[in-house]
Amino acid sequence: MTVLTVRELNRATLARQLLLERADLPALDAVGHLCGLQAQEPQEPFVGLWSRLRGFAPADLSGLLTGRTAVRTHLMRRTVHLVTTADALAWRPRHQAMLHQKAMGAYRDELAGADLEELAAAGRALLAEGGPRPMGELARQVAAQCPRAVGGAGPRALAEILGVLVPVVQCPPRGVWRAKGGVRAAPLEAWAGREAGPRDADGDDAVGRELVLRYLAAFGPAATADLRAWCGLAGLPAAVSAVRGRLASFRDERGRELLDLPDAPRPAPDTPAPVRFLPAFDNAVLGYQDRTRIIDDADRGLSVAGKRAVLVDGRVAATWDTDGATVTVAPLRALAPAERSAAGEEAEELAAFLSEGESRRVRMEPPPR
Repeated sequence: MTVLTVRELNRATLARQLLLERADLPALDAVGHLCGLQAQEPQEPFVGLWSRLRGFAPADLSGLLTGRTAVRTHLMRRTVHLVTTADALAWRPRHQAMLHQKAMGAYRDELAGADLEELAAAGRALLAEGGPRPMGELARQVAAQCPRAVGGAGPRALAEILGVLVPVVQCPPRGVWRAKGGVRAAPLEAWAGREAGPRDADGDDAVGRELVLRYLAAFGPAATADLRAWCGLAGLPAAVSAVRGRLASFRDERGRELLDLPDAPRPAPDTPAPVRFLPAFDNAVLGYQDRTRIIDDADRGLSVAGKRAVLVDGRVAATWDTDGATVTVAPLRALAPAERSAAGEEAEELAAFLSEGESRRVRMEPPPR
């Protein structure tokens, strides 16, 4: 079985993640290809698409949200993702058990005496009557309407479980370019104007099989542990087994089996990789159990903490931040003159994008000693 080096895996990831060269894709197609963008920080997906798409404009993404062809909702790993509306409708039933388990695990004691069926019915009815509203407000209204069903659940626990019992999206202006606003929730199906896909009651798990293939297209080659780390779902080994005959197999340098689509791009390890600026919590880093293909183990905690990463020669070599006018780059290691120059040039372009052409200011911090 062919062994793929860390560098070969790195170049494959960059190619699949549209980070090897900017793609000529509509924003909706890119969001679909990437299986969504992690989006708990509302403005971060704009940087994610700017780094991946040629000629990307903020209005391209804002229009998807206001036009309801993309939505912000809890999905993979029970984190907020910006996904196509079609994927949200198809994938949410498959994620329901995981979302429920995680919410109940976090608030098990508070929710022990709650009547979840009554809470769900009350939440659906209130959202249908009054339109989008903050989840905290919905929780207070549900508690006032059916206090016995709440049991001992506090406002936070009630809001969290209602968001699981009643699949919701976060409505604009949340997530729109430069817009400020709290989270207002609406039922997914009502917002989309159509019903979510059915649950696979017969155990067929067509959605699970689709998730395996879609994940590999955007993240492969990858191990089944990587797939699980990305989505947080249980029960996928059966889906992997069902499509295994359509996949190619490799090994990494640790001996793990890696699966991939046979014809997916796996560029040569010496393929040049341009400097790219990633947003906080980007799935190019977080979408694996073993992240050594793109970030050193010593720096792994940076991505979990929400630090924005700079890729130099395809790997996380710096972090970046901005005050709206100046992009500050903080190297994690000493950069060669050419690397420092390339990082500075890309930072200037990013500053211009974030400021809508008003600034190209960049500050390069010294490397650690």
